[in-house]
Amino acid sequence: MVKQYLFLMLCLVLCLPMKVGAQEMAIKTNGLYWLATTPNLGAEVALSNKFTLELSGAYNPWTFKDNKKLRFWLVQPEMKYWFCEKFEGHFVGVHAHGAQFYSTLAHRRRDGYLAGAGFSYGYDWMLAPRINLEAEIGLGYAHLWYKESDCIPCIKNYERKTKDYFGPTKAAFSLVYFF
Repeated sequence: MVKQYLFLMLCLVLCLPMKVGAQEMAIKTNGLYWLATTPNLGAEVALSNKFTLELSGAYNPWTFKDNKKLRFWLVQPEMKYWFCEKFEGHFVGVHAHGAQFYSTLAHRRRDGYLAGAGFSYGYDWMLAPRINLEAEIGLGYAHLWYKESDCIPCIKNYERKTKDYFGPTKAAFSLVYFF
């Protein structure tokens, strides 16, 4: 699944009409996800002097103490408008998100999906000619649909549930590297 996601992200980035030059393409990783033991990677390309397109993803495959799990994969594309110049200073964005998750927390098993969208604001600091630091916060909506059951082995008795969520949908403190 991870290989398919990485291949899809690479294809999308390569298919975008662009000229690759100084600060036209970047890869990034979100430090907040790493603090939550979630490997992640993103790619961002400049579409013009004021607009960029980012595609980021995260994958959490771990099982924790007492067989607790919060496994998921997440994809989050985002279009950004930069107030000054691309990859510099303040920006606003519109993002979408989709994920598949499986969790065994609080003696309940949940297996499902989420999809939604939101708006974000951020700031990008230049640290070196090829390295930036970016902070971003986003608010939006997510719709979840999932199956829920008790964490009892070999029991397939579950109920289907849905949930609508309004609130923070993106938080990032990312290290950015330019090609």
